[in-house]
Amino acid sequence: MSNSSDQEARESLDNAKELVIDSIAETMDLYGVTRSAGTLYGTMYLEGDMTLDEMREKLGMSKPSMSTGVKKLQEFNVVKKTFRKGKRKQTYIAEKDFFQFFSNFFTQKWERESKVNLHSIKDAQSILTHIINEENVSEEVKEDACETYQIMESSKRYYRWLNKLVETIETGEIFDLIPLDSEDEDEDEDRQ
Repeated sequence: MSNSSDQEARESLDNAKELVIDSIAETMDLYGVTRSAGTLYGTMYLEGDMTLDEMREKLGMSKPSMSTGVKKLQEFNVVKKTFRKGKRKQTYIAEKDFFQFFSNFFTQKWERESKVNLHSIKDAQSILTHIINEENVSEEVKEDACETYQIMESSKRYYRWLNKLVETIETGEIFDLIPLDSEDEDEDEDRQ
């Protein structure tokens, strides 16, 4: 094979990788992760473990920007710190199992959503209960407080459901309810 064929193939390979990296970055941006952090994740996903210097060289990003992005991805538990034998610098590797990625990323966000909102609802309902039981408050204000209390009470159902969803994902029960396609099905779909 000639060098020019290799060079063309390498350029095509790089273009194919860029398509997927851009798509991962765009998708992560939809979920509140910066596009640059999504680009970092996509690059590590396809390239394997990398040092911050290797990331900077590959992506042309500043080291502080990369460090911030990597830390954010570590918080979501979708990038882990690793070490290469014989290297002093730390390396980072992306979670390659998208099902595990989904579990780590979304359950963390959903647990936080549920915890924050249930705590706020509890505090708000305490205030509303005080208003409802206050003798010197008009019936009109008490009715507004009761209505608001009921709206908040009905939203608790969603947060309890969200907690159950998180549990089914973390325990793997979700795959009993929604089974994974077999690899044969994936190949059949790819051919279409």
